[in-house]
Amino acid sequence: MIRVSFYDTKPYDRESFGTAPQAEGRIEWEFHDFWLNVKTAPAAAGEQAVCVFVNDRVDKPCLNILKEVGIKLVALRCAGYNNVDVAAAKELGIAVTRVPSYSPHAVAEHTVALFMALNRKIHRAHNRVRELNFSLNGLLGFDVYDKTVGIVGTGKIGQITAQIFRGFGCRVLATDVSPALEWARANGVEYADLDILLASSDIVSLHVPLFSETFHLIDAKRLARMKPGSYLVNTSRGKLIDTKALIDALKSGHLAGVALDVYEEEEGVFFEDLSGQVLQDDDLSRILTFPNALVTAHQAFFTREALAQICRVTTENILRLDKGEPFLPGTVL
Repeated sequence: MIRVSFYDTKPYDRESFGTAPQAEGRIEWEFHDFWLNVKTAPAAAGEQAVCVFVNDRVDKPCLNILKEVGIKLVALRCAGYNNVDVAAAKELGIAVTRVPSYSPHAVAEHTVALFMALNRKIHRAHNRVRELNFSLNGLLGFDVYDKTVGIVGTGKIGQITAQIFRGFGCRVLATDVSPALEWARANGVEYADLDILLASSDIVSLHVPLFSETFHLIDAKRLARMKPGSYLVNTSRGKLIDTKALIDALKSGHLAGVALDVYEEEEGVFFEDLSGQVLQDDDLSRILTFPNALVTAHQAFFTREALAQICRVTTENILRLDKGEPFLPGTVL
């Protein structure tokens, strides 16, 4: 039996992983509610692997400790890995795996749902009706049909999002460092330079990973290039957007609205219940005051199908480590 330290555990993690039939009698989970970092890494002593999520900080000092206590695998139960020093892990001989595609449909569908709720003021209407206010004042939206949507990044999630918007009857522009030209031709999608896309689109949706090249991809200059009165949607990575520049664009009215499932400084906020506390993040507090901003707490991935896939892939790689077999193709960093 292989032993695994499971960090940043939430109730749904205990349910999906703790009851996974493929792990029964083969994996002993040590569930921790706290994050993995240099201070908590010693808790993995006696285990062979750690299972981590987006808020765990697996930097070189942390990896050095994991190596000392005998960890052979860092299993990410997510697609993003900007919180892991992959180069340091390789130097130390610690394998790193991830779940590259748990449910692109989950994220794409949430992207469109988030925008549609913002456009048609569903969140505001719901709150009004619960207070028996049935007035329509201030709830005016617009037809998505025949609008131009810009998709920044055409991996699996970006492609599905584009296809959903095409189903609405939208013109879809896309940009990517590696254009999927055959897919674009088959789905009526046009590739364009990022600046042209921003200037032409009524709705811009971000679907790129976070690298040094994409950090603050949407900054003050690019926000200024966006079509006046357009909407910005981000269900990818929070640091793609310069938050202070975003606030300025909302205050000036240049942007008509923003829908976010991720936030630049979400660590310690998203995935936590802070309802009895004072929010210490002034930028997030400011965004939450805008009537034309809709924020969800990194839940785009959160479907039954996605959780099942995350559990399946992560568990399979841990079992392969135990058996000395190669990890699942496409999951190794």
